[in-house]
Amino acid sequence: MSSESAITVAGAGKCYLVYEKPEDRLKQAVFGRTAQLLGRPIPKYFREFWALRNVSFEIRRGETVGIIGRNGAGKSTLLQMICGTLTPTVGHIQTRGRIAALLELGAGFNPEFTGRENVHLNASILGLTDAEIEARFPAIAEFAGLGDFIDQPVKTYSSGMSVRLAFAVVAHVDADILIIDEALAVGDAFFVQKCMRFLRDFAQQGTLLFVSHDSSAVLSLCDRAIWLDGGTLVQDGTPKDVSDAYLAKLYETMQGPQSAMKKAPIQTDAQGAGIDHAIETIGEVSYALHEGSSSFGAGGAEIRNVVLLDADGKALRGVEGGENVTLVVLVKALADMAQPLIGFYIRDRLGQNLMGENTYLAYEHDHRPVVAGQVARARFAFQMPYLLNGDYSVCVAVADGTQVAHVQHHWVNDAFVFKSYARHGHRGLMGLPNMKVTLESL
Repeated sequence: MSSESAITVAGAGKCYLVYEKPEDRLKQAVFGRTAQLLGRPIPKYFREFWALRNVSFEIRRGETVGIIGRNGAGKSTLLQMICGTLTPTVGHIQTRGRIAALLELGAGFNPEFTGRENVHLNASILGLTDAEIEARFPAIAEFAGLGDFIDQPVKTYSSGMSVRLAFAVVAHVDADILIIDEALAVGDAFFVQKCMRFLRDFAQQGTLLFVSHDSSAVLSLCDRAIWLDGGTLVQDGTPKDVSDAYLAKLYETMQGPQSAMKKAPIQTDAQGAGIDHAIETIGEVSYALHEGSSSFGAGGAEIRNVVLLDADGKALRGVEGGENVTLVVLVKALADMAQPLIGFYIRDRLGQNLMGENTYLAYEHDHRPVVAGQVARARFAFQMPYLLNGDYSVCVAVADGTQVAHVQHHWVNDAFVFKSYARHGHRGLMGLPNMKVTLESL
């Protein structure tokens, strides 16, 4: 990665003037100008709406940066200012190199032109000569995969076809900076995979700015993430840290302010039958929650312990893959829960969810309510897949309700960390236990 800056955003903000009535716009133009000429205070017939306010960051050449945030957070406004289609109200933005952007669906296309004509139009806008466009057109058409529709008017295209054509153009203009704004959300699985392969290759030598609501795409593709909310920059850091904080904020928005729960020491109640005693009675070795874990929740329950056991009930800190294991989660109810829901994810070092499960389907018709002060224990028995060598974490959560509608009481990221010592060769993120491989000559 180069230390040279590709994009510099310094105190950038974008303000729109909102008029309640059409005539207010005329009043502002007439009376505002008159007041200015007479040296009087300028009247305001509008209110200000700041879509973006005081945003600053720098992206170095070769970085891959993901931008996340809810609808209306200011992501598209920021990208349009970086591309130059919007001018900041305050602050300044500087870019270095050719920019190719895929922003709003169909932006830059003339619906009356054919796909071929729009390729020539867009590629020329992005700086290619006629000769370069002619030379690259076969590759663009092949990437888009539209067949004979390439010579049909774009107004006859579906949203997915428009994205195919637009992405094919930006992929073949030798851009230094590539900006993608939610464009892959409407593509089919085959084309999205093709685009992701291109983006990974591009990230090896170009600067990529990627906006997506799919946090797994940001986690797998980006080496840095920026979180926008309400037009302001909330967090700038590793994709895993930013995604975890963003998820916590989403739950807070859905179910009201929540406590940023901290791990409390295990205590014994008046009868001497606390969490430690509950673990002892089931013969399990206890490990405290991982020191690096972060958590949030409404506070109606608290995850007190997570342990991974082998087939003999012994605690594990490392796995080889293929062994039968049991993940045990102990929860202390701090309030009554009519339908407790306990679940987990196993994540890789980037924070990508590899697999997970919860108790809902097993007890959909047998809710097993718990009362305040009671301890609940969930066991998940499964065969551990073959994982690549390295560190993995377990994210656990307890809620009350169904998978669709629930109150998240305690969510713990990186509650438990273990290592994989793989002895089996496999491809991809995980290998399959008990796979039988044969090779025969027929």
